[in-house]
Amino acid sequence: MNQADNGHDSPPPESWEPARNLALKLVQPIERFMHVEASSGLVLLGVAFVALVWANSPWGESYEHLWHTPITVGFSKFVFERSLHFWINDFLMAIFFLVVGLEIKREIVEGALSEWRRAAFPVAAAIGGMLVPALIYAAFNYQGAAAGGWGVPMATDIAFAVGIFALLGKRAPPTLRILLLAIAIIDDIGAILVIAIFYSSGIQFAAATYILIGIIAIFALNRLGVRPGLIFVPPALLIWASMYKFGVHPTIAGVIVGLMMPVKPWYGKEGFLVAARKALDEFQRVSEKPNHDDHDLIQPLDRLRKARQEAISPAKRLEAALHPWVAFGIMPLFALANAGVHLGGLNFSSAGSMTAMIGIILGLVVGKPLGIFLASWLSVKLKICALPDCVTWSGIWVTGITAGIGFTMAIFISELAFAGSDELRAVGKLAVLIGTVIAGVGAYLLGRTVLSADQSEVLANVSASEIEGETKYWTS
Repeated sequence: MNQADNGHDSPPPESWEPARNLALKLVQPIERFMHVEASSGLVLLGVAFVALVWANSPWGESYEHLWHTPITVGFSKFVFERSLHFWINDFLMAIFFLVVGLEIKREIVEGALSEWRRAAFPVAAAIGGMLVPALIYAAFNYQGAAAGGWGVPMATDIAFAVGIFALLGKRAPPTLRILLLAIAIIDDIGAILVIAIFYSSGIQFAAATYILIGIIAIFALNRLGVRPGLIFVPPALLIWASMYKFGVHPTIAGVIVGLMMPVKPWYGKEGFLVAARKALDEFQRVSEKPNHDDHDLIQPLDRLRKARQEAISPAKRLEAALHPWVAFGIMPLFALANAGVHLGGLNFSSAGSMTAMIGIILGLVVGKPLGIFLASWLSVKLKICALPDCVTWSGIWVTGITAGIGFTMAIFISELAFAGSDELRAVGKLAVLIGTVIAGVGAYLLGRTVLSADQSEVLANVSASEIEGETKYWTS
């Protein structure tokens, strides 16, 4: 068989091979980078650094002006005009929260949160990891303008946290990685509730009717057997717009839509194989007919496409489709728009600025690991749950410090908590950046120091079958 017969190896028709080869050489390194777990966190860190440098450079004024650029959506008399900053923080971040909602539902239905026995340990750890940072912050800011920022150090950035564990490589056992992910997911649930309950204002109950209409529309589409696609966009947009009008932060609409997506595949693996074989057999029969019409091949190809789509659940398919856009598009854009703190304009003599910074940094760097460790230890001592096999208490400390990486969610909450003060908002962002760097470096160094020794000690006492069983227990 020559290269021309091997369709996937030969260049597409009408393409210029030298240009295509050059494009492949440029694209392939980018694709490899995007498949590395730590890459999203590295991109975020790089973009945050660019934003910080830009905001404090001689061109800092252009940084501020860019995000205040008005963008109008609509036609005729029906127009909606808001700044570029609004469209990033309130609209694009709703897609980020949609992915969060999909992850939450997947974990609840079939992941680490699907059974109480499996969920008890990460739930206890995550609750401790939310309460202690909030209490530490409140201890420094129990009154005054900064008192409302207690929700900022509660949050964990999944992308950065998973990235740190990816850098640790085999030192971090699979069960510890799944534990970190479960804690981060529960953390997100807590952050979503905090945003919806405490950082929303001016509620107008008339808009609740339209929220309900959008939810009913998505529910009805699911019950009618309509699989998620573009038809779900109008009700999703209705929920988003109504949330904005209602007074609840509109990004919560993304969570609601994500939680409503089906998590069970229609065909599944077995059904896909059966349907695919039938479609391929029909394709072969039609193509072997003399003087066949290529239009007759469309029907079996459509059935093959449908089988491919329904081999996995719509929720997983949507999450996989959106994840690259969120990880390498929306989140870096959010970081660029929000991490640019003008350091020369900070005035720590103003009320609450210094205590807010101390509260956020200590909440992330000290409160997170302390809360996760104490809640985990207490839940084990009270026999509410057991410490998972292949996980040591040193590993819990590493997980706790890693969870102190707040970044995206913490900056997002800071924007809401300090909306009435430019000074506090800037201080909050800077504190989150400092706390994130300290937690990230600390988690990596501690992980490099203790996890390798812990792993050898645990592996000496646990058989291979037990390790495999525990890994399946957490990842099933």
